Amino acid sequence: MRVWARAEWGPLYAVLRAALLARGPLLGAPLTLGAVALTALLQFVQNQPWGFALVEAAGAVRAADPLWLALLRTPLSLFVPALDLPVWGALAQVLFVFGVAELSLGRRRTLLIAYTATLAGTLYARIGIALGPHAPFGLPASDALVVDTGPSAAVVGLAVYVAVRHHARVTAVAVPAAMVIEVLLKDNLAGKEHLAALLAVSALCLAELQPPLGSRAGDGSGLPPIQS
Repeated sequence: MRVWARAEWGPLYAVLRAALLARGPLLGAPLTLGAVALTALLQFVQNQPWGFALVEAAGAVRAADPLWLALLRTPLSLFVPALDLPVWGALAQVLFVFGVAELSLGRRRTLLIAYTATLAGTLYARIGIALGPHAPFGLPASDALVVDTGPSAAVVGLAVYVAVRHHARVTAVAVPAAMVIEVLLKDNLAGKEHLAALLAVSALCLAELQPPLGSRAGDGSGLPPIQS
C-alpha cells in the first residue's frame, strides 16, 4: 500500500513540500485562504435577515436568469455555499483542493481551471433544460429555477486536473468514476453539472497534451511549464 501511495502521489507530494518549505502556507496559498474566508463570510451574510437577498442578487445563478446576468454572477457563485448542504463541507473542499492546486499549479492556473469548471456547469444547465427530461443528458424544466451555487464543480475539476498534471492516474480515473456513480444514484442538476465540469477540464488536459506546432516529435513532455 505504501509503495502504491508513493507511486500515485509521490510526485505531487514532492511539489507541495517544496512549495511549503519555500514560501509557507500564508505566502504559498493566499488565494486559498482568501477563498475560504470569502466562503465563510458569504455563508454568514446569507443567513442574516438583511443579507440573504444581497447574496442572491450578487451570486445566485439560475438557468432561468438571462445569460448575461448568470455570467456576471458565476464567479461569485463559486464561493456561495449551497443552503441545503453543511457549510463545513464547502470550506473543507476549498481549503484542501484549492490549497493543493494553488501550491502545485499556481494562482492563475488554479483560478482558470476553477472558473472553467464552474462556467461549464452553469452553461450545461441551460443546454440540459433545452434538451428536455427525456434526452440522455437533458433536465426537467423545473431545474431552471434551482439556485446553482457552491464550489463543488470547481473542486471536481481541480482534483482531476491536478491528478493528470502530476501523473496520479488512479485518482484521475477515480474522481470521474465517483461522479458517474453519483449521477446514477441521484440523477439531479448538481451531479450532471459535475460531469460537465469534468468534460471541460478533460478537454483542457487533452489540449495541453498535444505537442506545440513546430516542435519535434517526441521532444518534451507535452505539457506547458507551470507558472505561479
